Amino acid sequence: MLRGRTARLANTACAREQIGMRVLSPPTIAPPFARYAHGVEVPPGARLAATSGQLGLAADGTVPEGVEAQARICFANISAILAEAGMGPENAVRINAYVTGREHMAGYMEIRDEWLAGTDRLPASTLMVVSGFTRPEFVVEVEVLAAADGSG
Repeated sequence: MLRGRTARLANTACAREQIGMRVLSPPTIAPPFARYAHGVEVPPGARLAATSGQLGLAADGTVPEGVEAQARICFANISAILAEAGMGPENAVRINAYVTGREHMAGYMEIRDEWLAGTDRLPASTLMVVSGFTRPEFVVEVEVLAAADGSG
């Protein structure tokens, strides 16, 4: 019997298969104006993984300057968390992101789109401008909800 990380790695290929999530895009509303879906339906029996909000905090405790560098760390952390559940970007159902100013939106969206580059089905996504985070050097925070086949 496989245990722990070995079992998770063995199940990764199975979990990362698309599980029949359906993009919800009613013709009665305007299409998304960026790379996201208006909604995503998760089929019954799917496993869910939710990440806490990830900040641009490197493993060594440093915080790089700039939204792009911080967003790369956020998505690298999210990838590591999802991998623990045998999931990856293709399993993302919803992304919630927060930036401290409109000037950070484009840089964040560029990194988000890089993270989603290999996915055929885009997740639902919300980007909010907030007044700040726990420390003033943070300019972006990202959280993800993901789903995979319930048998993994």
